[in-house]
Amino acid sequence: MKIIDIINSGKRSLSFEVFPPKNEMGFESVKSATEEIAKLKPSFMSVTYGAGGGTSKFTLDIAKNIKEMYNVPTLAHLTCVSSTKETVKEKIKQIKEAGIQNVMALRGDIPESLLGQDRTKWDYKYAIDLIYELKSENEDFCIGCACYPEVHPESANQKEDILHLKEKVDAGCDFITTQMFFDNNLLYNFLYKIREAGITVPVVPGIMPITNANQVDRAIKLSGSFMPQRFKSLVDKFGDDAPCMKQAGITYALDQIIDLYANGITNIHVYSMNKPDVAMTIQNSLSDILWK
Repeated sequence: MKIIDIINSGKRSLSFEVFPPKNEMGFESVKSATEEIAKLKPSFMSVTYGAGGGTSKFTLDIAKNIKEMYNVPTLAHLTCVSSTKETVKEKIKQIKEAGIQNVMALRGDIPESLLGQDRTKWDYKYAIDLIYELKSENEDFCIGCACYPEVHPESANQKEDILHLKEKVDAGCDFITTQMFFDNNLLYNFLYKIREAGITVPVVPGIMPITNANQVDRAIKLSGSFMPQRFKSLVDKFGDDAPCMKQAGITYALDQIIDLYANGITNIHVYSMNKPDVAMTIQNSLSDILWK
């Protein structure tokens, strides 16, 4: 099933992101965790690409298992930066062979060994290059792309960032998923600006439940997220008490999600960090809201 059909159904949806193992040794534990999340029957699940140096094989293995064993629609992440056309075409072929219709097209992080190098001769420099490739290889792919409500760290300003986002949409992106954010007003402001810029495809907010204090610095590093004082106070108060921090972090995420639903957002994507108990708590807490 295509993700865009789920998004456009008009029903409230809740989906989860999981990540593959770094190596073969960790495969079974990750597979088990993702299966527990799949048993919740979310609207769909996305599987990130090659976490921590892992390979695309693990992404497809996890995505295919979720789809075939639990009948949960899957969205496979695919990155392209510094890859050759031959490599990307082979990865797209493998996605097709796995029976996966949905692809999250991403540039990906530039390897440290390639930082500062001349990128002009690379086959793929940006996510838009991958979107064009996906469209040329298979018109039936449902393609997602990412956005930063608080500006991509490499963009000069938000106006430039939104211009590049529109280029990705015009190239064939069907929907957009946001990076994590912790202040819903930032998202509402961002949505107003992109609609003004003529971007009309659905936007799926990405919510990260912060369940331990160590995640805060990582969240800031990954997306430059603004941390509201309300959230900082939560971390200051409960950060040293693991059970309290976990409960408070999930509650904060739930508060964000409920506010988004209340303001007309129908599709929410949760970065589960492969934690079935977190995914279950969130979904169970929204059971009545999701059914109506």
